[in-house]
Amino acid sequence: MIAGLIILIIVSSFVLIKAADITVSSVSRLSHATHASPFFLSAIVLALGTSLPELFVAITSSLDGTPNLSLGNVIGANITNLALVSGVSAVLFARVKVQGNILKKDLGVTMFAGIVPFLLIFDRELSRVDGLILLSVYGVYATSLFRVRYMEIAKEQSESQENAINKIIRQTIVVGKHNYQNIGKLFLGIALLLASAEAIVRIANQTADILGVPVFLVGLILVSFGTTLPEMAFSIRSLGEHHPTMFFGNLLGSIIANSTLVVGVAAIIAPIQVVALSNYSIAFVMFIVSIILFWMFTKTKRALVRWEGLVLILLYIGFVIVEFS
Repeated sequence: MIAGLIILIIVSSFVLIKAADITVSSVSRLSHATHASPFFLSAIVLALGTSLPELFVAITSSLDGTPNLSLGNVIGANITNLALVSGVSAVLFARVKVQGNILKKDLGVTMFAGIVPFLLIFDRELSRVDGLILLSVYGVYATSLFRVRYMEIAKEQSESQENAINKIIRQTIVVGKHNYQNIGKLFLGIALLLASAEAIVRIANQTADILGVPVFLVGLILVSFGTTLPEMAFSIRSLGEHHPTMFFGNLLGSIIANSTLVVGVAAIIAPIQVVALSNYSIAFVMFIVSIILFWMFTKTKRALVRWEGLVLILLYIGFVIVEFS
């Protein structure tokens, strides 16, 4: 019975990931067809692409009254990214080089963003106000990351004499004439995202009931493994094409988006009551240990090597054993 439910979670996760691909691809094509801002393309399509599964699980679980599942999913996804995804990538490619100063710029922000949800739940509740705080943190990060594009957009808008509403209407007409297929795929992707996320939430609740564990724990381990498959696939592909900067950028960017945007949305829809604080404490320690090891490993040789990847993988396995023991 449990094995069947786990298989269903994995299958639903694959549908969720495929739906995210369809949605991202459709939005990308539509933004190109309507000459939408490159900022929109970067911020929404690229930066949030691999976080769409977590976001839709957050929306669905919150609407279904089980926001703890989303919180567990996000925290588990962050740990999985740092320990399992980076560990497997290092083992497969033997040496993942750090290029430029991406870690210097983003690792501190990543640690801060990952810790903030833990700090906010020490009063045993993640309220709507806390959700707004998290969304504000993401807003600061996003506007800082894309501040150059903001300036370019402002210049474009000041040079343009066309009324914004007329422009939107004109672009909508163009879309209507030439992009019915992309619009159809966009709605299909959103429908599949909602349906698969709903299936994951229901199966996760059943699994928690059968195992007699908090739904947070199911999200922390089982659901998070499924929803981080896009990061795993992207990491392997980017490293295979010799783009380590994309690997690190996607990994850290996903953690920041998960911890602030996704948890913030979930908390605003339905405030999260903390039930088993011990599970959160273990996850908090694991996150801190993972990000410190990740920082130490990448700083020493400006690379993540195979034995370091093995250490991270073993750390993740130990974490799973401790949480379920």
